[in-house]
Parts: sequence; structure tokens; C-alpha cells
Amino acid sequence: MMLIKLAWRNIWRNRRRTFITVASILFAVLFSSVLESLQKGGWNNMINNVVNFYFGYGQIHQKGYWEEKDMDLALAIDDSINSISESIPQLDQIVPRMEGFALASTGDNTFGVMVVGVDPEKEDRLTALSERLVDGQFLGANDAGALLASGVAERLELQIGDTILLLSQGYRGVNAAGKFPVRGILKFPSPDLDDQLLYLSLSEAQYFYGAMGMATSLVIDVADQDALYQVVHTLNSQLDTSYYAVLDWKKMMPELIEAQALDSAGNLIVYLLLYVIIAFGIFGTILMMTKERKYEFGILTAIGMRRSRLGFVIWLETVLLGILGALGGIMVSIPVVLYLKHSPLTFTGDYAVLLEKFGFEPIFPTLWDPTIFVTQAFLVFGVTAILGLFPVWKIRRLQPVKAMRS
Repeated sequence: MMLIKLAWRNIWRNRRRTFITVASILFAVLFSSVLESLQKGGWNNMINNVVNFYFGYGQIHQKGYWEEKDMDLALAIDDSINSISESIPQLDQIVPRMEGFALASTGDNTFGVMVVGVDPEKEDRLTALSERLVDGQFLGANDAGALLASGVAERLELQIGDTILLLSQGYRGVNAAGKFPVRGILKFPSPDLDDQLLYLSLSEAQYFYGAMGMATSLVIDVADQDALYQVVHTLNSQLDTSYYAVLDWKKMMPELIEAQALDSAGNLIVYLLLYVIIAFGIFGTILMMTKERKYEFGILTAIGMRRSRLGFVIWLETVLLGILGALGGIMVSIPVVLYLKHSPLTFTGDYAVLLEKFGFEPIFPTLWDPTIFVTQAFLVFGVTAILGLFPVWKIRRLQPVKAMRS
């Protein structure tokens, strides 16, 4: 206890040096915490965009459908599915979809489209589809009309009230043909989706494809993302897995996980460079302190103070500076991360256009996760504690007479 008190008094003998050292540690924690919060927050936002945009956090299919995308692998919407969904409290709803492709035609214009049959109310709760409506009206439960993406409407030169003709092959090879009035126009930020999506009510899509009471996929809607894996596990335990396949978003979109892993690997290099810069900054102040107090160390060793005890006191001084800097870094990081969470970085120009093409919002909010601050504070503190061994090494090699003459 006496040595800790001595170390505490020593660090305040030169307040300027103490403030410089603490400030360097504080900013190190701040920069590393904000950088990691931005990286994780940006990816969380991108994943939420992709998941909530269309796919959902998970889907139920007939086994083999996700790989083949074959309409003949549509599954029946029976009471067992509905009863299971009602028995899982973390599961908000199961959203049925009938998905297929068709040749769209009007006049002399023809174009391939992706037809999505949906329950309008459930789909809107899942993906906020009605918010993408730029003209016309949203579909009703048994509406016989269609919603067109703006790119499709443009290519086929269609407006509200016009009629679109669809030709395709339905369930078990039946001929699928129908005409539908255009009820509304939707606008999607992703050009790929905006150029091919066409929505029908679920009942109309089932009738069109000759698959009454069926769906190609059942989307799992959960309020809490953390409960997803428990929901998937429960569904797998209650459904016949020889017929049904329950996939979470990671299994449906492995390329997104690979991109995140690649980005995280690249960030490791950035973090390494950051810690090297941090280490040099902290080492500079420790080196300055060691040089300034060389005469003092010579006097103390000359009058009989053991080198091990002197080295331990100096190391304690560095540790105390590290604790002050780390705690200060956490205190400063919290309001900065909270501010960037509620007022995220917003990109404009070509980069924003590029993100929107992939269906991502051009914003990067930070992730609020207290473990980020604690982890970065411990890492920077650890670097400081290791660098604090330098003056201990210098003291062990110190020649008292030479040190007092310097």
C-alpha cells in the first residue's frame, strides 16, 4: 500500500508529463473504440438492410427449394405450420410467399419479371413494402391487381390503371397466364430489384401458378434478432426435417458473411497499425520520463534503495497512468459513440450511389456495445503496462555514479 501511495504521489510531481501520458492513452482508447463501433455498427446496419429489405431473418422451405428455386418444390400451408408458429412466443409471424418468374407483356413490349405473391398485411409488417409506394395504392388481401417496381413500369411503359399480361409455367408444369391491372408503382434503391419485381396478392399468385393453398417460402419474422437461433432450433425440433428445411439468413446468404469476415480481416491490419502508433506515442512519454529522472534513479540506488523495489514503484506509476487514461478513454468514448449512433455518418456522392445499388442505406451508425469500450481499454492498458517494463529494465542496468553525473 505504501508503494502505491508513493507511486501516486510521484506521478503528480510533474503534472505536465502526467497529463501528456494520460491524454495519449485516453485518445488511444477513444480512437480504437470509435473505430470498432463504426465497423461493427456499419455491418449491422447493412445486414439489417438486406434482411429486412426482402429475405427476412430466416425462411422455411421444402427441402431442396433454396438450391433449386423450383416451383414444383412449393409446400402446402397447413394448420400444423400455423399451430407451431403460435406455440413459439419469440416468433412474431410467418409470412408466406409464392415466388416465380414470368414473361410480362403489354402491347409490343415484353420483359422478364420476378413475380412475388404476398399477404399484403403480413408483408408490410415484415418489409414495410407500402413505404416504397410512389404512385397508386397498396394491394388489398384478395386484390386482383399488381404492384410494379418502377423499373418494370418504365420498361413496359405502364401507368396506374393499365393492364399487364403475364405468361409463365406454373406448379407441376401447368400453363400460367393472366392479366392484371396496375394498382401501384414501387421504388427500390437496388437497380436489380427495381428492374424485375412485380407483386401480386398471395391468392392471385397461387391461382396464377395453379398452386392453391401453397407457398414457395415461409419467412420467419422475429422481433428480437438474438432470439432467431432459438426459434430456428425449435422449428427444426418440431417440423419434419425430411420434408422441411429451416434456414437462417447466414445460411441463405453465406456470401454476406464472407464479405464481413474479409472486411474484419482487413480491419485487423488497421487495428495493428493503430496499436503500433499508440504504442510509440505511449513509449515516447515513458522514454521522456525515464530520461528526465535518470539522476533521481542514480541517487536512490546510491543511497541503498533496492533496484527491484525502485523498478516496481516506477512500473506502478505507469500502471496508474494507464488506469487513469483507460478510464478517461471510456468516459470520453461513451458520449461520442452515442452521438454517432443517433446521428450516424452519412455518405453522399458516388459512394452513396454504389451502396444504394446493393440495397444498402448510405449511413454508418455506431454499435452501442459496452464490451467494445472495456476490451479496447484493457488492450491499451495492457500495451501501457508492458511498455512500463522499459524503465524497470533501464534501472536494472543503471550505473549510479554515471547516472548522477549525466
